[in-house]
Amino acid sequence: MQDYKKEMGQRLKKRRKEMNMTQEQLSDRLNISIKHYSEVERGITGLSVENIIKISNVLGISIDYILKGEAEKEIFPQDMITFYKNCSMEQKKGFLQIIKGMERLVKK
Repeated sequence: MQDYKKEMGQRLKKRRKEMNMTQEQLSDRLNISIKHYSEVERGITGLSVENIIKISNVLGISIDYILKGEAEKEIFPQDMITFYKNCSMEQKKGFLQIIKGMERLVKK
């Protein structure tokens, strides 16, 4: 049963690094000690359900991917969702235009 913790820790570490976050930054966001988070990434301990939900939002990855490594269905990080929700209707339209422009660039 310990293997799932190691695999989960490896997935979290990989995604954290992709997002250029330190363990300290992520542990602060989860409101846990850096020691505890370090142990999560090394597969020594796990996370509470509450923190799994939080980390899913912070890193923009699905809970299924965190826990089981199943094909990742990318989701928006919570910061982007919060930003979008706090925008005016005009700002939301601009935000969506930027996303569509980025999509065109990626498809080239």
